[in-house]
Amino acid sequence: MALIQPKAQSFLKERMGVNVQKEGLSGWFMVFEPTERLHLGAEAEVWKGTWFGRPAVRKQRRPRSWRHPNLDHRLGVRRMISEARLLIRTRKAGLSVPCVWDLDYDGGQLILEHLDGRPLIELLNDDETTALHAESVLRKVGAAVRALHRVATTHGDLSSNNILIDGEDVHLIDFGLASVEYDVERFGIDLHVLDEILGASHPQWEGAIDWVVAGYMAAEEAFGPAPVLQGGAVPTAREVHTRLEDIRTRVRYHG
Repeated sequence: MALIQPKAQSFLKERMGVNVQKEGLSGWFMVFEPTERLHLGAEAEVWKGTWFGRPAVRKQRRPRSWRHPNLDHRLGVRRMISEARLLIRTRKAGLSVPCVWDLDYDGGQLILEHLDGRPLIELLNDDETTALHAESVLRKVGAAVRALHRVATTHGDLSSNNILIDGEDVHLIDFGLASVEYDVERFGIDLHVLDEILGASHPQWEGAIDWVVAGYMAAEEAFGPAPVLQGGAVPTAREVHTRLEDIRTRVRYHG
């Protein structure tokens, strides 16, 4: 089996404070072994496979031919590092997101834990899904989004493809557009993206966003006020909901 000696070691150990030696791993990293391509997008190619025998996902950055190669590489590395940092940050906060296992700067590869679960898009488009089950799931989705927002993080691409339902658990994946935010507008946009997706891809579930918002608001009541973080105070669930309604009004007016 081929081996590589990537510079990801310095990223994981020095920048992120993750010491791979504690896992009983050597300074060498095994090559990811792909088994199935999950997605081919403009920015990245996503494969399912194994890493050290464990189920994993590889995000392989795709070069943009219209950009200068050096600039394209720098931008790609910056986005990978940002995604890895946010995943580690949110996972440490207790959210159900993939664990970061490896990062190869030169190869443009990010190796993540593979999480079980059924994409929300499949569940909502399944003819056997009842209204009661859909409501229950979407309320859990709303709670998961609020948990993410409470740590001053917006997802940036809350589509039904990027939400996995695993029994009672909700996993959020693909943090390529995520960012640390404190502006209520960004949180409102996060919910509005999901609102638009639900309306366009799942019109049979009329008022689906209302179930999401109900779960979002209920999570605030259960968790209490969001803590004041280093960058400031996170907007309350009520403030985000109000901004969502404002954004929806603006979109209808300008549409």
